[in-house]
Amino acid sequence: MPFDPINPPQFPTPIAPYSAAARAGNIIYVSGVLALGEGGVVLHVGDAAAQTRHILDVIRLTLDAAGATMADIAMNHIFLKDLGDYAAFNQVYAEYFPGAKPARYCIKAELVKPDCLVEIASVAHLA
Repeated sequence: MPFDPINPPQFPTPIAPYSAAARAGNIIYVSGVLALGEGGVVLHVGDAAAQTRHILDVIRLTLDAAGATMADIAMNHIFLKDLGDYAAFNQVYAEYFPGAKPARYCIKAELVKPDCLVEIASVAHLA
């Protein structure tokens, strides 16, 4: 099945060869999002809650560019550098999913930049 890449113009250029998201039929795959600014600069160093908020805002804007909303997310793939940040992450995460909660998993992982504490990739389904 062919897919359409989604690269919102207001976002920084990706730090590697990928699209911010891809739509295949009624499914939108959002690439792993880190708290990065222009030039790959890590934002909110040392603050997992602020990085989580930034990431979820980017995911929301990416989905909006694809004609979807946070309510369309069916699955989130979550990576934390330190599981000690799990509570701070969950507090912010819950604000973005007040209704039905998408499926998810959360694992501890080394991330592409040492100051990145959180990464989230999402899969959304449109009706």
